[in-house]
Amino acid sequence: MKKLILVAGARPNFMKIAPLMHALKGHRGIQPILVHTGQHYDIRMSGRFFTELNIPQPDVNLEVGSASHAIQTARIMEGFEKVCLEQKPDFVLVVGDVNSTAACTMVAAKMGIKTIHYEAGLRSNDRSMPEEINRLVTDAISDVFFTTSKDADENLLKEGVPATKIHMVGNLMIDSLVANREKASDTSLEFNLLNRDKQIKYNVDFEENQYGVMTFHRPSNVDDPDSLKKLIQIWGEVSQRIPLLFPVHPRTYKNIQNFGFQELIDSYPQLYFIEPLGYLAFINLVQHAKFALTDSGGIQEETTYLNIPCLTVRPNTERPVTVWEGSNKLINLDEILLEVSLILEGKGKHGYCPSLWDGKTAERIVKILEKLEQNEC
Repeated sequence: MKKLILVAGARPNFMKIAPLMHALKGHRGIQPILVHTGQHYDIRMSGRFFTELNIPQPDVNLEVGSASHAIQTARIMEGFEKVCLEQKPDFVLVVGDVNSTAACTMVAAKMGIKTIHYEAGLRSNDRSMPEEINRLVTDAISDVFFTTSKDADENLLKEGVPATKIHMVGNLMIDSLVANREKASDTSLEFNLLNRDKQIKYNVDFEENQYGVMTFHRPSNVDDPDSLKKLIQIWGEVSQRIPLLFPVHPRTYKNIQNFGFQELIDSYPQLYFIEPLGYLAFINLVQHAKFALTDSGGIQEETTYLNIPCLTVRPNTERPVTVWEGSNKLINLDEILLEVSLILEGKGKHGYCPSLWDGKTAERIVKILEKLEQNEC
């Protein structure tokens, strides 16, 4: 029996880990050990995802909490080293591009443990993004590379990774979406507004295909008061044409309060700020939306699968396949109003689902892990 440590640290990791945990349940040759680093420690941002996605409680929770990138990475490395010394795993599998991804890969590589990176090869080519540094570091020292798209394969080959170590397997996020979409449809779409004594309800305050969903948390958009104020004013103008629902990231909401922008938000009656949602409620909200307006990563993939127009307010994306093939479009701040107008006129971008985004990625990964377990690759 080979031991495989699966590392989850932040919200997007859980939707990627869940299909693997299900596929490995009761496996005769591979024992999965789930390690939660605690990088996202708020129950709204992590805990409920274990319940909703039917993931067992983690075998280990490092509970590192929030800190600067350097301190958080150091805490994860210190805690994960102890886990590896105790568990003596044969493999460590990390996902995504958060601090936990790079930190645990560095620990495993230095201890001579074979490391596997799911979502390898994604590149924004923007080193001002902390995630890009994590991607580069992780891929520089990993042993096996699971990719989600052809461009990721090409990036790794350009960086000198042997083709025999690269496996395009598809998209685990889509596995979770496919598996939970029906269950998500049964979740309530009634939300309490933040800082307003009011509840909004589906088919009362907003209707199917007649509202937009937002997610914003990138420092370049929300950490500067002038940029954030301009964004809020644009959101407000859009909301005068169509309701906008924003499950607010804690960092973004903290900045809104610190910068004194709550009164500005309250001046737009259809700009709805709600608490962070669980996975099922969020998917239900997105799948009935007219469009998504975002600076996040995962929602670019989910909207591509659902074929819903997605406007990503960033100069680049590490997921270009969602632009080349999917319904995603990169725009700048000053293009938001025009692009929303096009969507409302029925001219929003649509596309098609990339190769292997079919809900069977976990099955393909397990087959490769079985070969690794038998030393066949």
